Amino acid sequence: MSESKKNVEGVTYENVGKDYLEQRQLSKKAGWVLLWGLGVGAVISGDFFGWNFGLAAGGFGGLLIATVVIAIMYVCMVLTIAELSTALPHAGGFYSFTRNAFGPGLAFLNGVTDIVEYVITPAVIVVGIGAYMDALIPGVAPWIWWLIFYAVFVGINIYGTELSLKVALGITVAAIAILVIFYIGAIVSGAFSWDKVFNIAPDAAQTAFLPKGWYGVFAALPFAIWFYLAIEQLPLAAEESHDVVNDMPKALIWGIVTLLVLSVFTLVLNSGVGGGAVEIGEAGAPLDIGFQAIFGAGATRTVLTLIALTGLIASFHSIIYAYGRVLFAQSRAGYIPRWISVTSKAKTPHIALIVGAVVGFGVALLLNSLPGDSPVGAALLSMAVFGAVISYALVMVSYIALARKRPDLPRPYKSPLGVAGAWVGTVISLISLVATFAIEANRPGVYGTLIFVVAMYIYYWVYSRHHLVAQAPEEEIALIAEAEKELKH
Repeated sequence: MSESKKNVEGVTYENVGKDYLEQRQLSKKAGWVLLWGLGVGAVISGDFFGWNFGLAAGGFGGLLIATVVIAIMYVCMVLTIAELSTALPHAGGFYSFTRNAFGPGLAFLNGVTDIVEYVITPAVIVVGIGAYMDALIPGVAPWIWWLIFYAVFVGINIYGTELSLKVALGITVAAIAILVIFYIGAIVSGAFSWDKVFNIAPDAAQTAFLPKGWYGVFAALPFAIWFYLAIEQLPLAAEESHDVVNDMPKALIWGIVTLLVLSVFTLVLNSGVGGGAVEIGEAGAPLDIGFQAIFGAGATRTVLTLIALTGLIASFHSIIYAYGRVLFAQSRAGYIPRWISVTSKAKTPHIALIVGAVVGFGVALLLNSLPGDSPVGAALLSMAVFGAVISYALVMVSYIALARKRPDLPRPYKSPLGVAGAWVGTVISLISLVATFAIEANRPGVYGTLIFVVAMYIYYWVYSRHHLVAQAPEEEIALIAEAEKELKH
């Protein structure tokens, strides 16, 4: 280490040698189609599991309205980050954007909430995988399935980036095909019924459309987010993209269009099969109920349920990729312990991938052991959404700040919604943040997440802000910009 330097915000940067960055390299393997597969794959499990808890929270009408509101938020955010990812193409993603807008303090907060989102989300999904596996092979302890799937897909991600991206694309296409089979089957077979969509008994003075009233719309917001959550991980692949300026916006925009279409069909058609919204709203494997309603309980349904697992596996696999990059980037910059960011001979962040798996598995195991009737998946989902919407608000406010502070920053792609779109997205994300506390049974998990964020910030304040790495790409570009600004003044 050479001499340290201190910036005006009281943060100490350490200069590192060339060998430090050589031990922390990623390889460029992704074109826009692979990025599209990674982005849609990260989200598509939301059409197989998780969204349906919103039916119990708000009824069909409540979840429908919540989904429209959340779709607006995601369109605003996707266009915002499409612009930012071409201007600041680093593996840090959201943390990098906030670092350049507001400095290391808020950047670390954004980074921690990203860690929460991307480490907890696979835990949500693996619980869903366990539910589908239980439908096929009853009697196996859920944690055994969780352990098996973590081991297999962390292993694939460690083996190599190109393999990871190709696997993500293949299982994403397969998952979309299964959803299309379900949509056609629900309509053609007659299994779908509008009466079943509205069969949740309304509370006193409420209607069949909004059985839980307007509070139900509010309570359903976190579950509507599950239709789209994690599309925003794509900027994390910036350092592994062949042509980030062209590929990233294209992958993000086509990704959100794909997800918008799928969410409409899933919400309507899956709510109206089997026992209707009443049964689907409590189900651990809602699409399995749909297949059973269409094809019966024979071999065809078993085969299709096995194939339906591809939806959950696509997201599980893709978000394992994401948390690996989140932990890698923040470790490389010194915000969290540096040993986490060392990469393998295959140039994959193998230590970060293993650390994230251990934490995610442990959280799922802990919640599963607690007393109470709240579904583990619903509680984990609320925890993941809590972290996600904080990072959404921070990144869109960062966009607004950068538009004012650094208008000269090269922006090869520009959001057609501009600052106005970022403001709309910010407001909806803050409302959604409050909504994570709407369901009492899920609050302990959210409070636990909040405690974790506070604890991490204490770690930053006491230790890591004194040991940041000046040569980390996200930090280096911000430091150069800040130095140029000082010279101008």
